[in-house]
Amino acid sequence: MSKRILVILGHPAKESFCGALADAYVLGARTAGNEVQLLNPGTLSFDSILHNGYNSIQPLEPDLVSAQEAIKWAEHLVFVYPVWWGAMPALLKGFIDRIFLPGFAFKFRDGSAMWDRLLSNRSAHLLVTMDTPLWYYKFVYRMPGHNQMKRTILEFCGIKPVKVSNFGPIKTATPQKRKKWLASAHSYGSKA
Repeated sequence: MSKRILVILGHPAKESFCGALADAYVLGARTAGNEVQLLNPGTLSFDSILHNGYNSIQPLEPDLVSAQEAIKWAEHLVFVYPVWWGAMPALLKGFIDRIFLPGFAFKFRDGSAMWDRLLSNRSAHLLVTMDTPLWYYKFVYRMPGHNQMKRTILEFCGIKPVKVSNFGPIKTATPQKRKKWLASAHSYGSKA
């Protein structure tokens, strides 16, 4: 049974290893018969700063309206991005700040501390690159970026399960290791 999959490239440069991972995932998912869209926030025209927080919602640029429509369409979201300074790049954070809005991604209940998760019935997979050794990121830093993306963003909005796959350290990876990682991304796509 095919799925509707949206792959979001959170690295500002398409010609990056993250870009290659996204392409490998897309190819695997399409080969398996899934409907796939690739969204690259680095090529979209939008202000990444949420100037007034959620006190007043600034109008969405046309590219962000289209991105919200793609998220509504998708049954499975794939985010491909590097860990910089412990978390996602500013581009991806700004993209999320601008489109995961009240009324779209979540809704607080009147007179309650609880909220409605408006993006339920979707799953996600994070393909994350880093230069930090995984054991260090996990045990010393305690995975701040993974916790932010998985728990405080996606699961907060109802998206689950959220799977995380790590690739790294990138800076010391041999060409053979990178080829193996690309094969893994292709395999993840074919099994989505």
